[in-house]
Amino acid sequence: MMKFLLTFVLLALASCHAFASDPSPLQDFCVAVNDPNSAVFVNGKFCKDPKLVIADDFSFTKFRYPGSTSNPLGSKVTTAFVDQFPGLNTLGIATARLDFAPYGLNPPHIHPRGTEMLLVVEGTLHVGFVTSNQLNNTLFTKVLTKGDVFVFPQGLIHFQLNIGQTNALAFAFLSSQNPGLITIANTVFGSKPPINVDVLTKAFQVDNKLVNYLQAQNWFENH
Repeated sequence: MMKFLLTFVLLALASCHAFASDPSPLQDFCVAVNDPNSAVFVNGKFCKDPKLVIADDFSFTKFRYPGSTSNPLGSKVTTAFVDQFPGLNTLGIATARLDFAPYGLNPPHIHPRGTEMLLVVEGTLHVGFVTSNQLNNTLFTKVLTKGDVFVFPQGLIHFQLNIGQTNALAFAFLSSQNPGLITIANTVFGSKPPINVDVLTKAFQVDNKLVNYLQAQNWFENH
């Protein structure tokens, strides 16, 4: 009996250790407060009374029409994340429509909280992602055409470029209701307040004139 109890306890402790973990955050940060009146809900949004839910809560219609690509990037991403599509709350998924003008670009960016799967509906896209330092920053690229699918692992820098002479259309599916978005150029050179010039000149091994020039640009956001 003692051996059985000892075995049971050891298995229970091992099980607790295996499954004990903090939930993945669905926001950039969460500063603790003692006053509940000053707090916000974490990892999701407050839920609508189920008795008041209607079919429209589970429907999103903003993908019906193309997004405007008349901008410096030649692309437009229409997102259906939980902020735009409340019915996704707690479901762990999100989606987006990507419209491209000829040679339009969805610039290098990351989704810190979600893996992305891309489906090309029209056109030809050159896509790729870069691995972490641990894997020597290896670049994986592929040219996709209508019907092709490509996956971008969570948290890795990736991009999509329309290499065709016609418009392109794709849909992205993400593994979080709020996958987040960090556009690399906008974040590094367009932060407010700006990052110290000395930091960027050393990091990119360029002179401060170039950094000052880049920080002075009006970085366009296509989302």
